[in-house]
Amino acid sequence: MQLASKIQNGIVLQAPRGEWLSEDEMRARLPSIFAEEPHTSRSDRYTYVSTMEILRGLAKEGFKPTFATQARTRNEDMRGHTKHLIRLRRDFAIDKPDVPEIVMLNSHGGQSSAQLFGGWYKFMCMNGMVVGETIDEVRVHHKGNVVDDIIEGSFKIVDDLKEVGDSVTEWKQLQLTGPEQNVLAESAATIRFDLKEGEASPVQPWQMLRPRRYNDDGADLWSTFNRVQENTIRGGLHGRRVDANGRRRNVTTRNVNGIDQNVSLNRALWTLAQKMAELKAA
Repeated sequence: MQLASKIQNGIVLQAPRGEWLSEDEMRARLPSIFAEEPHTSRSDRYTYVSTMEILRGLAKEGFKPTFATQARTRNEDMRGHTKHLIRLRRDFAIDKPDVPEIVMLNSHGGQSSAQLFGGWYKFMCMNGMVVGETIDEVRVHHKGNVVDDIIEGSFKIVDDLKEVGDSVTEWKQLQLTGPEQNVLAESAATIRFDLKEGEASPVQPWQMLRPRRYNDDGADLWSTFNRVQENTIRGGLHGRRVDANGRRRNVTTRNVNGIDQNVSLNRALWTLAQKMAELKAA
């Protein structure tokens, strides 16, 4: 039985640890994944790229879905063609604490090209991370032999994920000082809240660094990154922000639910951690 929840962005399906999402489970709640033709708004030049054909192709290579979501739309006619995101992993990685993944993004209504990213999943906090600049993004527009191009691109991502695994091992050994942890937290807040130069963050570094579980309370780069990433993405932090009239108002940070924002923010946070590792190694 999958775990299903409604979020601001639409419906999310998350398979329990050690299990996969079936086609029947996804079909019942995520119709956009199963569109059999493009939305009627697309022109004749638009090449239909079947998400299910790609998923079945990836399944032959051992990749199966464990998480799926589709964007919400107010246009009921578009509901079966909206942007959707699916996370996949191989059999050998299904029950490990830190898991390499492929993240697939597509739509059947023109909202995006078909894309693959490298991902990393931490079971302890059910946190999905999208790897940043270390992974070659595969982006294929809706034309030509898209399915074969994406399947071929997945092999390159899988090869690169081996290096990412080495990075995770290295990050677990790198110890950060208090000021270094604060730099990572402050940089994440700047990206999350799109802060301009001199603009104060609504939350403090210690809030971004606060562990939500005992096992994340470490000074190593991997633990620090996980705390910052989870607090950035999941929200729920209380702070104060100056409004347009110069008045300070109490605020509570929100979950990052939008597909595009979640992917771009995750990639940016990963890149921040990567830069910190490079500085520590210099």
